[in-house]
Amino acid sequence: MQPLDWIILTVTLLFIVAYGALKTKGSQNVEEYILGSNQTPWWTVGLSVMATQASAITFLSTPGQAYHDGLGFVQFYFGLPLAMVVICLTFIPIYHKLKVYTAYEFLEQRFDVKSRSLAAIIFLIQRGLGTGLTIYAPAIILSSLLGWNLNAMNIAIGALVIIYTMTGGTRAVNVTHKQQMFVIMSGMIITFFIILDYLPDELSFNNALHIAGANDKLNILDFSVDPDKRYTIWTGLAGGFFLALSYFGTDQSQVQRYLSGKSIKESQMGLIMNGLLKVPMQFFILLIGVMVFVFFQFHSAPLHFNPNNTNSINKSVYKKDYNALETQLKEVAAEKEEISHLYVGQLHQDYDNKELHNRLVSLNSREKDLREQARQLIEKVDKGAETNDKDYVFLYFILNFLPKGLVGLLLAVIFSAAMSSSASGLNALASTTSIDIYKRLYPGEKEDKHMVNMTKLFTLFWGLVAILFACFGTLFENLIQLVNIIGSIFYGTVLGIFLVAFYIKYIKADAMFWGAFLAQLIIIVVYESDIVSFLWLNVLGAALAIGLSFLLQAMYNSASKDLYKVISRVCLSLVCLMSAAIITYYIMKIFA
Repeated sequence: MQPLDWIILTVTLLFIVAYGALKTKGSQNVEEYILGSNQTPWWTVGLSVMATQASAITFLSTPGQAYHDGLGFVQFYFGLPLAMVVICLTFIPIYHKLKVYTAYEFLEQRFDVKSRSLAAIIFLIQRGLGTGLTIYAPAIILSSLLGWNLNAMNIAIGALVIIYTMTGGTRAVNVTHKQQMFVIMSGMIITFFIILDYLPDELSFNNALHIAGANDKLNILDFSVDPDKRYTIWTGLAGGFFLALSYFGTDQSQVQRYLSGKSIKESQMGLIMNGLLKVPMQFFILLIGVMVFVFFQFHSAPLHFNPNNTNSINKSVYKKDYNALETQLKEVAAEKEEISHLYVGQLHQDYDNKELHNRLVSLNSREKDLREQARQLIEKVDKGAETNDKDYVFLYFILNFLPKGLVGLLLAVIFSAAMSSSASGLNALASTTSIDIYKRLYPGEKEDKHMVNMTKLFTLFWGLVAILFACFGTLFENLIQLVNIIGSIFYGTVLGIFLVAFYIKYIKADAMFWGAFLAQLIIIVVYESDIVSFLWLNVLGAALAIGLSFLLQAMYNSASKDLYKVISRVCLSLVCLMSAAIITYYIMKIFA
């Protein structure tokens, strides 16, 4: 990095933190600190919702995903606009009418304290892990490519977020989200046009898409019904719908964004804005990745993008084999560049030369084969190594091909995205701990100042937990891929609880509690058994929570008091046995 990059990166981050801290300091009551005094306009709600979901992983991984697999990942978001409509019609009016601080307060009014506590604890577990991941994932990639100390980066990102989130609460998160989204989208748009400018002069945008399409990068829709396929139109509409419905409707990190809206209408407009813009935004980010792929048709790319793995293999006995593959890749790249120029020349004359087309496809297939052989060598050196290098593609392009100054801006984009999602997570974790746990454990009237101070203290606590988790992240495998998977494991069950609460009055508290508890344990078993793609866990979790609670309620209604006690004890025994089995399994897995 050049001095100009450092200046742009430092000034951008410090401005966001200082602005957020100074603009919103001095919150004196709980409503102002947690709900921003319900003064947030709709467009700020919309931007804040988008910034909360758009973590650094989105801007690191998504272009790399498109580079390798094309635009098909956009199907993941097809269910999101439908979910926004359902939330606007059902969830938002109820939350505002009851004047709740957290989504889980509603569950106590509908069911009882233990149902509220179960949902809150599930949220704290998955969001606590998720917040640590939003810090760790960009830190591990940046430290690998820039040579920066990983733990120092974890602490730096976490500390910056803690400062303004503690100071201003929800208002600080909402205010900084506006600046962060401006930095993020400005950086991505500028990068897109620079990539286009870097392509050969004779290559039009339309012809660039033609080259991408020739290599199957523009296949957006997949109608396959294979349950093992991760991204199809069906997983997007069904699994993506349930995931979005649970995430935006029941996850406090999102609920808190639109609970701060000025009115029901303002909150609804903010979510509709997100529903309208989210799919185009993700499509645009994927398109950047496709253009990076086209760029590398005319420039050489490394055999493997993760420098940690490259360094490891270059110190091993497989160095010569790896170097041989690199030599072959250079030959393929040189021929591919030549064929690409010839193909573009033909396209420029409105002629799609099938021979050149097929040759280009063959060369890219050969390149994929070489990369696969490289991954196999890396696994021989270290069986636990993460050989999926998709997350390193875009940052490699940024650091090696973008001009001075813009590198600093793009790194500011990545840091801003990490900070925006982490801040929302910490804010929601602190609010849930304060309102749903602390206030329940220590009942009685408490002054606003006391609750504000406790919420600030919980913000600091969860911030330190997230940093600690991030610093010990190297003890776990495949963390970067876990963000959506962790959500899918837990979101379905919580969504099932809320759907019952909203729509099925027949089911009462005890049946709902035990049904949801059993459903969550079953989902963990299903995930570990790798029976279906993780997106289907959202559908399955919600269905199990509803189905089991309905079945238990029917058994309770038809049972005598003695049989009712037996059923409760059976449920408790099943939960204890399954919990013990799962805990034992994970302990054995850790020490294996």
